[in-house]
Amino acid sequence: MKNNLLPIAKQGWGYTLGAILFFIIFAILDLGFLQFLAFIATAFFVFVFRNPEREHPYYQENSVVSPVDGVVSSIDEFKNDEYAYRLEINSTYLNVSQLRVPFSSTLHSIEKQNGARLSRFSSLSKSINENTELTFIDKNSNRLKIIHRLKQSFMGIDIKALKSQKLYQGSRYGLMINGVTTLYLPKNFRLNVNVGSELVASETLVGYFTKEDKTTK
Repeated sequence: MKNNLLPIAKQGWGYTLGAILFFIIFAILDLGFLQFLAFIATAFFVFVFRNPEREHPYYQENSVVSPVDGVVSSIDEFKNDEYAYRLEINSTYLNVSQLRVPFSSTLHSIEKQNGARLSRFSSLSKSINENTELTFIDKNSNRLKIIHRLKQSFMGIDIKALKSQKLYQGSRYGLMINGVTTLYLPKNFRLNVNVGSELVASETLVGYFTKEDKTTK
């Protein structure tokens, strides 16, 4: 997996260049209104595919940072389950779309399910919308599961990381435009965010794995 350090994510080059091409064509044909629409489209693609560099604050070894930009919409606690917490993060077109590794770990599993792109307010969105499930495990056997689920988006979820690949905290591993991210956290995790917290990928501390005995295997 190679990081793209350009100001626009690679996934957006085709969209942006296509919009610029139409802008030039409409300018040559003197089609003012269509030229204006092409300009708006160009600006839109540059914005949603923006690829800013992020600072990587120094947190202790067992820290977990947010994998996405967005707002925490819910936090649920489970009992007698493999995971103890479920944290849901809502991202929109206004957020940076890059996905970033939450903690230095190995990508244990990845599973993509194609589907619809319904609004998150639809009762069917959680069952039929396109989603990708990833599980990360670190050298201390700390486990974290992430599910990225699309809302109404013009582009599918794009994951560049590979199964069994070693990844480093804060590095890019994919892209999702306008979606919901759900984090499943184990019992030995201490949360550092609340409902309504605004998260910045690779910069906001979600919490820490503690040194308590783990129940996952």
